[in-house]
Amino acid sequence: MEVLKFQRDQVIAKKNDKVKYWYLIQEGSVIQKFDFSEVKLAKNSVIGMVERDIFLYDYVADEDTVLVSFVCENAADLKNILTGQEKIRNIFLRSAIEQRHQMLYLYSDLNTKSRQFHTFVGNLYNDYKTICAKYKIEEQGFLRLEHFKPLEMQHKAEAWEVNNSVSIVKNYLQEYLQLMEKDDSLTVGTIMEAAAQMRRFALGIGEMEAYLSYNKDILMNDSDNDLFQLFFDLSIKTYQKKYDIEPISKDVSLIVKMTEMLNIYNKRMVTRRFNEYKNYDYDNGASGGQAVRQDIDIKTEDCLGHILEYANYGDEEAENIINMIEAYQNLPDMFATSGDAYTLRKKLTPIFYDIYLKVFMRAVKDESSLTPILEMFLNFGFVDVALVGEENAEMLYELTAHLDICQSKNIYTIYRWLKSIYNGTREPSKSEFDMYYTDYLKEQKKNGEITQEQLLAYQQDQERKVEFEIRNMFTTVNKITYGRITTFCPMLNGNDLINSIDKMLLTAEKLENALNEVRKIDYSAFYREVVFSDPDKGINSERIMKEILPDIILMPNAGNRVVMWQETAGIKSDTPARIMFPIFTALDLDDLMLEAVGWFRWEMCRKVMGVRWNDVREKSLTAEFCDYLQFYRKNHDLSTEAKEKIKGSLVRAKNDYRNVFIKDYVSWVKFESKGSFRLNKVSRDILIRYCPFCKAIRDELKSNPVYQNAISKFDVENAKKLQRYNGVYDKYEKAGGEITADLKRNLLFFQM
Repeated sequence: MEVLKFQRDQVIAKKNDKVKYWYLIQEGSVIQKFDFSEVKLAKNSVIGMVERDIFLYDYVADEDTVLVSFVCENAADLKNILTGQEKIRNIFLRSAIEQRHQMLYLYSDLNTKSRQFHTFVGNLYNDYKTICAKYKIEEQGFLRLEHFKPLEMQHKAEAWEVNNSVSIVKNYLQEYLQLMEKDDSLTVGTIMEAAAQMRRFALGIGEMEAYLSYNKDILMNDSDNDLFQLFFDLSIKTYQKKYDIEPISKDVSLIVKMTEMLNIYNKRMVTRRFNEYKNYDYDNGASGGQAVRQDIDIKTEDCLGHILEYANYGDEEAENIINMIEAYQNLPDMFATSGDAYTLRKKLTPIFYDIYLKVFMRAVKDESSLTPILEMFLNFGFVDVALVGEENAEMLYELTAHLDICQSKNIYTIYRWLKSIYNGTREPSKSEFDMYYTDYLKEQKKNGEITQEQLLAYQQDQERKVEFEIRNMFTTVNKITYGRITTFCPMLNGNDLINSIDKMLLTAEKLENALNEVRKIDYSAFYREVVFSDPDKGINSERIMKEILPDIILMPNAGNRVVMWQETAGIKSDTPARIMFPIFTALDLDDLMLEAVGWFRWEMCRKVMGVRWNDVREKSLTAEFCDYLQFYRKNHDLSTEAKEKIKGSLVRAKNDYRNVFIKDYVSWVKFESKGSFRLNKVSRDILIRYCPFCKAIRDELKSNPVYQNAISKFDVENAKKLQRYNGVYDKYEKAGGEITADLKRNLLFFQM
């Protein structure tokens, strides 16, 4: 138990951090932040109760706050906390009941808003069509409503749960608490049951927030392509026909009231749009800034022509490209590995990247010129409706309004990734020849292709950096993530979209969930040693463990492979890895993520060990695994059957030791963590030492003779390291040093 103090607005826990402690709010209050909703946790509330392994939300101090931390990872820990602590028992129990009720209140509010929003939009559009028919005004198409459906919840709160919570909190709270405090089993069971319910409710809240965030632009948005504008235009046409626009004005006012009720819209934007409507001069046809952009019927658009025109191709060159793509589309088999199909793919591939570079360079300098068609091209590799199919084109068009669902702090669409390089927040990736941008320039200088002055200038040239990224990483990884190299063409093809767009799309939420599932089991996967120093306080160089999550980049294709392109962003080891996924895939994301993390494990070890990466005299993951595969035939710890399996694995992996390791790693996390044996004795022994399971899983497996000795040895070594760090920290604090968040997380690492 430790007392912690936080100032107002200080972050207590971040989303996706690992949960080791529960925090009791002793003084002050804390905001539990959802995407756009929040819950205020008052004194005696408990932070961490909702979560299991990973924090689902940010927790921020709402005022100066004092917390008491308790190690709590499971029901056994909770029982230890409560044993003999009557006051804490009552506080934890009351907090569980009241926090569950708070969560249900927010859940119910969002559930009502989600249903009302869908009903309101449907009724509003029916009003629009009715008025158009009444006044004989041609309807404007509104594509998004064709795909607008009511929310189908996966994580539901049942009506009886709501009623039960209301009855307990409003009528029988004291009696209920007195009953549930009577013994440990009742108390712990009630708290853990409430915690499990809160997790489900929280996930349901996330679903409803995502639904409203995704669809709110239908009603009103900053680009004016919405129902509000539909009624605005209708009022103009109605006035021109000398009809009363009052019914339309009522609907417009209802739209504004709905935005206020939902409370998820930018208020300045709503006010601006409403003022434009109120102040519109119907006689002179002018307002303070009437919208000009309208939804288009993507099926009838010349998308390829639009892209080529934006890229500033001349008429003759553009016509040649269009003819080639039409010839490709008209082939009886676009995926043939020889003949015309092969020839056209070979010609079209460099043309695609040339178009991409031209479009990107213009777009990044003036994003106001971007249209949905260009966004489809830049993010998905879309070039033409005929190539992807009309239904897919419509869904891609709609998706451009919601590209934020494919992005987060560490997750990028390819367009956003290239923008980060252009803006200087990220450096270009290595080429397929393992060469960084600076090394590439030095090589050009060495070969006499550029001068020293040019080298210095090009090092700061952001456009050249982007071009390097497109010509190297982008062209190579796009092909690899697609998965079928011999039939690859960078233009998005409907034949590859074997499922619906929404099911194949890799969103930031899906990727983060998949990554977190691996981190829950292989807790140390992305931890690495970094140096902490504070010589004035007695620490010259102390190596601590720090978790550095990877950057994930979504390549514009419908593919079936993942690529761990580089284990760090540069020479420094404390920079994020770069992992690339196809933006659309029909494969199991959890399996792809496991493969990526296993790949990272191998390459990170190689980087750390340098030239000694396969020298068994220097113990490491790669060295021991290479030694095991190289000499498996002579290994007496392997049965004849195990040796035959290894031989088969090597044949399938074409003797690539890394690929054999990745397959074993997937089995290790997916099956062995659950006590289901898949590996042989030697491989298991290596993985248990270098890719250990989290403490909860180790505790479950410790009783199994197969794991017992290795886990016990690992836990003893961890305890020694923890003891040493505690000693170092004590001396550091006595010397006036502050135990920073990184130092605290280092201690936490050895308790996981």
